[in-house]
Amino acid sequence: MGENRWQIIIHRKAEKTLKRLRGEILNRTRQAIRSLAENPRPKGYKKIMGHENLFRIRVGDWRIIYAIEDEQLIILILTVAPRSGIYKNY
Repeated sequence: MGENRWQIIIHRKAEKTLKRLRGEILNRTRQAIRSLAENPRPKGYKKIMGHENLFRIRVGDWRIIYAIEDEQLIILILTVAPRSGIYKNY
């Protein structure tokens, strides 16, 4: 089963945001990212319209935007941000 585990790569922009988070939202966000390594398309995930391989998951009022590269078993975490305004860039 470990052979099918996805590799998670966190983009610098998302990493900067994660370093600023504190408390419960930090714990929940980290757990959500870790769980993507087991299942990159968890219950409640949504495809970002207009993009072939971009998706988002919800963590409270925050969103995690990520890309899935199925052939390489890679998940690229692009953005971690509050719901308000996150979709402007996508």
